Amino acid sequence: MRSPADVPDTRTRILEAAVNRFGQDGFDASLRAIAADVGVSAPAILKHFDSKEELRRACDEHVVDVTRKYKTEAMRSADLRATFLTQMAMVDEFQPLIRYVVRSLMNGGDAARNLLTDMYGEAERWMAEGVRTGVMRPSRDERARVKLTFSISLGWMLQSVLMADKELGELDADFWRQTTHELMPPALELYTHGLLTDSTLLDAYVSDRTEPLSDSDPPADPPAGPDTTPDTA
Repeated sequence: MRSPADVPDTRTRILEAAVNRFGQDGFDASLRAIAADVGVSAPAILKHFDSKEELRRACDEHVVDVTRKYKTEAMRSADLRATFLTQMAMVDEFQPLIRYVVRSLMNGGDAARNLLTDMYGEAERWMAEGVRTGVMRPSRDERARVKLTFSISLGWMLQSVLMADKELGELDADFWRQTTHELMPPALELYTHGLLTDSTLLDAYVSDRTEPLSDSDPPADPPAGPDTTPDTA
């Protein structure tokens, strides 16, 4: 619960309400509905955001900023255990953000790609902080590791939603609480102890693989055969 000094300003209240409403009802939710959640008028929202599209972009930034704040706090904590348990106790407060991200991914399109790109970038930064402070091991490919960890956490949430017998907006706090707590033990076990007992497969793959062509590399010319004649046109 916030202290009186932490009461958010109107812009932040609008963002929090919009994240919740978009996640619950979809991105077709009206400004009028968001305004009612905040206790202001729809024109009042447009004093802070020029359009509904700008509001959604600001919601993306809000979700990324909140995630960065808590992840960076954990990576820099002198008592990681206490910080982790405190944040896990706040799981209900994070539910609107999780639902918003899931909604965006399920909708797809440029907006989802932009949100994921922003989340990847911030995750690279807070993971680098974790490596710096000794909380995390370094990776030979930090960007790829970020994408893998996202596929685990977001993939878990997406499959849980898809397997539920209700629509996304109908899933209640108990669902998100249970889904989060079911994810944590296997994820933490995998991140802490790993999966394979030795590096046989990793060593084999790294030593044997060939680098794929990048998008900027032209395809190789086909080999000349007996029936091939030069193009003189």
